[in-house]
Order: sequence, then C-alpha cells, then structure tokens
Amino acid sequence: MTGSVSSAALLAAGSTGADPDLTRFGSDPFWLILIKAVAVFAFLMIMTLFGIVFERKVVARMQVRLGPNRHGPKGWLQSLYDGVKLMLKEDIIPALADRPVFLLAPLVSVIPALVAFAVIPFGPEVSIFGHHTVLQLADLPVGVLYLLSAASLGVYGLILSGWSSGSTYPLLGSLRSAAQIISYEIAMGLAFVAVFMYSGTLSTSGIVESQHDWWYIALFPSFVIYMISMVGETNRTPFDLPEAEGELVGGFLTEYSSIKFAFFYLAEYVNLVTVSAVMTTLFLGGWQPPPIPGLSGLDHGWIPLIWFVIKLLIVMFFFVWLRGTLPRLRYDQFMSFGWKILIPVGLVWVLFIAALRTMRDNNSSGLRPWLIGVAVILGLFVVAEFALGGRSSSSDDDDEDDAGPPSLERIPWPPPAESGAASSAPVVMPAGSRQRQES
Repeated sequence: MTGSVSSAALLAAGSTGADPDLTRFGSDPFWLILIKAVAVFAFLMIMTLFGIVFERKVVARMQVRLGPNRHGPKGWLQSLYDGVKLMLKEDIIPALADRPVFLLAPLVSVIPALVAFAVIPFGPEVSIFGHHTVLQLADLPVGVLYLLSAASLGVYGLILSGWSSGSTYPLLGSLRSAAQIISYEIAMGLAFVAVFMYSGTLSTSGIVESQHDWWYIALFPSFVIYMISMVGETNRTPFDLPEAEGELVGGFLTEYSSIKFAFFYLAEYVNLVTVSAVMTTLFLGGWQPPPIPGLSGLDHGWIPLIWFVIKLLIVMFFFVWLRGTLPRLRYDQFMSFGWKILIPVGLVWVLFIAALRTMRDNNSSGLRPWLIGVAVILGLFVVAEFALGGRSSSSDDDDEDDAGPPSLERIPWPPPAESGAASSAPVVMPAGSRQRQES
C-alpha cells in the first residue's frame, strides 16, 4: 500500500475483480511523491558519503593503520573533500574517444543505481503532514523484477565507457564487466526464486510483511548464493576484475577523470547501498524488528526505519570485511565459480524448494524421506563434481608448471668448422635450437 485508499476505491476494485494492490499503486499525491523522491535521493547521497569513510576506517582498523583523520571531526568529511577535489580536477577527453558516448556513459551507469532504490520499503504506514502513506517511493506488484531490470541496465554504462574510450585496456575491462554481470545475474535470480515461493508475491513490501514470524535467512542456500552474487554484481573485491589495476590499469575507468570519474565512483557505492538494502528486504526481514517477543511492539511508526538502517549497515560491513581480507581472484576462477558452482547449486536448491512446497500443499508427508534423500544425493554430486573438477584442473596446471622452460646446455656457437676459428666462447642455447640447427 503506497497511500491512503478510499473505501469506494477498494469496493470498486472488489466489484470488478481487479487486484487491490494495482489500485493502490501510485495513489499518493504529487507533492508527497516528490518529497519521497527527494528523501530517497538524499538518503543515497548521505549513505554514499558515509560508506566511503566507513570503508576506509574499517579497513584501516583491520590492517592496523591510520584511516582518514584530517578533514572534519575525526576525518568523517574525507569523502566530501574527495568529491570537491574530483570536481575541480582537469577534465580530459582522449583524442580517439567517441565524445557523445564517452560523456553519456557515466550517467548511464549512475542513473539505474539510483532508480533501483524506488521499490525498497523503509517502513510501514506513517503520517506525513496529515497524509497516511508507507515509507516507500513506489510499491510495484513486481518490485523484485524491477530491481533485476534496473540492475541489468547499469552494465551498459560500463560497456559504453570502455568501448567509447578508444583504448585497449578500457575495452577489455568493459567486456569483462559484461560477462561478469550476465553470469552472476543468473545465480542472483535463482536465489530469489525460493523467496518468491515462500512469500507468494513479487512485491517487496509483501515479502517484508511475510517475514513477520521468521526471516528468509532460514533459506540459507539462497542467502549465500545472493551474498556471493551481489559481490560479483557490484564489481567489488575480490571480484573487482573489470578494473584490475594490476593488469588492466583501472579497466573501463582508465581514460576517465574529474566529475565523470566521480560518477562511476558514485555508482559503485550507490550500488553497494542498493544491494545491501535488497538483502535486508528479502532475507533479513526488511524494516521488521527481530522475531523476539520483547521487540514485537517496535514495528510501527518511524521506529522500523531505525531497524532498516541498522541491518543495512551490518550488510555493508560485510562488504568492507571482504575487501579488507580477501585477495582478487583470477578471471577464469571467477567465471568457473559462477557457471559451474553457483548456478548448478541454485538450480538444485530451487527444485528442492519446489518439491517441498508441493508436498506441503498436497499433504504428502510420506514422500519427505525420499525427497530429502534425493536432495542429499544431488548435493553430494555437486560437491564431488566441484572437487574432482578443481583437482583435475589444478593437476593440469601443476604438470604445466613442472614442465618448466626448455632445458639449456652449453654448446659452442658459431660452430668451429664454419667460423674457421680454433675455438669459440660457449654460448647458452635451448636444446630445441640445437636440434633445429642439426636438422
């Protein structure tokens, strides 16, 4: 529900057989929608500024070093100063760049990250200037599909930025980003299916309300699959392979500077906040308090907004924890993990959840032991495939490493018969070169 609904509208919806959720969508007045939009945008900007400093301070604490401590109280205005510095830097456009696309790509990257937050519920119904409305910009009946589509549009900005730069390294980075996001979006969609089955709706607010008694973190395989997929989706460490400073010199960002570089930086951290909010909404109860008897009364008014922000910060801390502890993977390892592990496990888990739901609806309790046995066998098969496949690939790599370079031996060069000299200094040559010379 996104606003106050008159009884006449609900009666009309019931008499015509229409879905009341569709009649409630977009019923807020324009001024209230504008206030919500500005509030969501301000929240994302504040969380971005906070997230940058928060990440630097937490990683510095983990690595036993000083973090930002110069600008503002204890360095908390460091990200604001960084933004001002980027806006004042010289804006350079490469001579071989496709200028219109080069300028448009940062906007294409940051706008989907902003609009994806429109369907995230912050809290239940409250009163704003005497008008009753929920703390959500838009309660779409297919809100999760909207999230997936908005997330998939962000990759166009990365692809266009690399293609329009007119350079090799940005192009390679953009191609990596496209392959990475396509691969991990499949696993992310499979992680959502179990949530859809148990909630019975695609609306984000409906999913939050269905977690009143227990959170969907109990669907632990889906939770883990999404947790890994969202790191790959946002190009964060250890999956920040499109940038890969060690091999691609920054990837698709190589040719960008000034405010355009700041837009990509903004898109990364807005995506960080968005995927953290999605995890909070789908698996951690959203704005619902923990299902503890003493906290059951703290689910009305503006108090649930505090619960939502606390859960959001906990998930963001997980992102920072990964960045401070794990090294970057090789690209082939990363892609193999997505296609060979996450997607098969997600498919098996979805089949298992579908069978459980069907069995529960049909009261077929006698099939439960057989179903659990089949699930265990499939799980063991996936684990064995992963272990044996990884062992064979690692053994092949070891064999190649053991082979080493061609053996070297000291032979006289040039041959004495051809040079006419009595002796010559020995020169080190590969054995293969000697065989070719003899032939």
